[in-house]
Amino acid sequence: MVRNQEVLQDVVIKFAGDSGDGMQLTGTQFTNNTALLGNDLSTFPDFPAEIRAPQGTLPGVSGYQLRFSSDSIFTPGDNYDVLVAMNAAALKANLATLKKGGKIIVNTDGFDSKNLRLANYPDGENPIADDSLQNYEVIKMDVTKMTREALKEFTMGTKEKDRAKNMFVLGFLYWMYDRDMESSVNFLREKFEKRPEILDSNIKVLQAGYNYGETTEAFTTTYKVEKARMEPGTYRSIMGNQALALGLIAASQKSGLPMFLGTYPITPASDILHELSRHKNFGIRTYQAEDEIAAISAAIGASYGGSLGVTTTSGPGMALKTEAMGLAVMLEIPLVIIDVQRGGPSTGLPTKTEQSDLLQAYYGRNGECPMPVIAAASPADCFDAVYEAVKISVQHMVPVILLSDGYIANGAEPWKFPTEDSLHPIHVKFKTELGHHEDKFQPYIRDENLVRPWVVPGAKGLEHRIGGIEKQNITGNISYDPANHQQMVKIRQEKVDKIAEFIPEQKIDTGKPEGDVLVLGWGSTYGVIKSAVLELQARGKSVSHAHLRHLRPFPKNLGELLRRFKTVLIPEINNGQLIKIIRDQYLIDAKGYHKIMGVPITKQELIEEIENYF
Repeated sequence: MVRNQEVLQDVVIKFAGDSGDGMQLTGTQFTNNTALLGNDLSTFPDFPAEIRAPQGTLPGVSGYQLRFSSDSIFTPGDNYDVLVAMNAAALKANLATLKKGGKIIVNTDGFDSKNLRLANYPDGENPIADDSLQNYEVIKMDVTKMTREALKEFTMGTKEKDRAKNMFVLGFLYWMYDRDMESSVNFLREKFEKRPEILDSNIKVLQAGYNYGETTEAFTTTYKVEKARMEPGTYRSIMGNQALALGLIAASQKSGLPMFLGTYPITPASDILHELSRHKNFGIRTYQAEDEIAAISAAIGASYGGSLGVTTTSGPGMALKTEAMGLAVMLEIPLVIIDVQRGGPSTGLPTKTEQSDLLQAYYGRNGECPMPVIAAASPADCFDAVYEAVKISVQHMVPVILLSDGYIANGAEPWKFPTEDSLHPIHVKFKTELGHHEDKFQPYIRDENLVRPWVVPGAKGLEHRIGGIEKQNITGNISYDPANHQQMVKIRQEKVDKIAEFIPEQKIDTGKPEGDVLVLGWGSTYGVIKSAVLELQARGKSVSHAHLRHLRPFPKNLGELLRRFKTVLIPEINNGQLIKIIRDQYLIDAKGYHKIMGVPITKQELIEEIENYF
């Protein structure tokens, strides 16, 4: 059958259905296929908080948003071009974000009276049977029926057959966007190698979905998005938690330090443990402790023993780790604490994103307890950010907090493989013996950067005392002397402040070095700020964008840079945290834009906010 083919520049698809409908897998497979084609892409998975929410209800809707383009993109998009709705609740939860004229692919089986009632539609109302969707192109498919028909020769039960219906949708979308299915077939062969009936059934339904598009006369057009123009190199699609794991492995290899992860499972950080546990061939040791306190304590012990100690968590877990974090500050040993932030306080919103913990990272420990803080800006940036966190921690003998969040952790984008030569060296220096004119080891004697020596236990002649009680300067003996305590507090703070001499000066990411408005961001707001600023610049507005990786200490030129602009606007996915610190340290009247809904800031709402300052 002859089809028309339309070339598109940019497409946003939202896969939505029950948490048991396989929407995350469908979205991930389409994303991986997109990456192989060379499109630029950005994703936003959206999970229900409940492990198994009531089927067919609004709280149980699981979604996966994918944007792919032939141009460079920085966000998963504000609105969808295509919505795949496996049931009534999925449609109701996502319809408001679909573009007018957009396509809705519905599984008609998910719009029976039971599903409509569970989605809180009024009695007698069915959106796919009335005219309420007349502003959209609705593609109705009884996915459940056609899946069962494709598998009629298989002996498996109806429930098992229905689990493959996401493959029907995936096959249909592969046809719609002129894709080869081989990547998904290979995935299925690898996943179900030892379960041939499940393997064959999934491939059969995948092909059936493709054939449905190919043979149905009502579908007259397929679509294609050309390759993006990207810097030459080898790329892969990567999620933030995967990039953190690979960055830690690279830092371990580059530093020569064996890595130890002491952790306790918590959403949305658990995938770092899962990923690292697959790489024991690199000397990675992973330990799932009984609680958060045991996890960080084990990591501190590993660092004391000469390893690279790492612990991962989210906001509630970091709150439990705080006393042990103070111990690491007192011991002055390397430790990397990775906090993948989520909505709070308390249990809060486990599966929803929020830049919730910057103030906790700054101030959330007893006493004067300064620690460097670094934030990743995107899934791919997680690799570089955590690598830098390790470098600072090891070379300055100080625990470091690395902030990510749920949006970054589960989102995906293309990542260019670094070469070993492109990674900065991480210099590690252990003290193994007494030096000349040194009669006795002094554990808190320091170099010009206030860094104390790192000694592996058991080194002859280097025995010393450690612990959480205040230390006497130089000797490390227990001390309750008031003047000594003040001196040690000042030294620990100055040691962190001096790190500013070893990090890059702050640069403008987009725009001119002075002007009317500077949009200052940190963490996962990077993509939306860059997109909004680029559009406003194209309209002739005097607006620039700077993005902070180093949040403590700040780059030493930051104050000077901020004062070159009439207005500094700080968008955050919290109630205003960075803005408090900027106002405090630089005494400028920064303006804030705060969104606390468990979802990222959209490009359009940020553009409207920035325009208020012209």
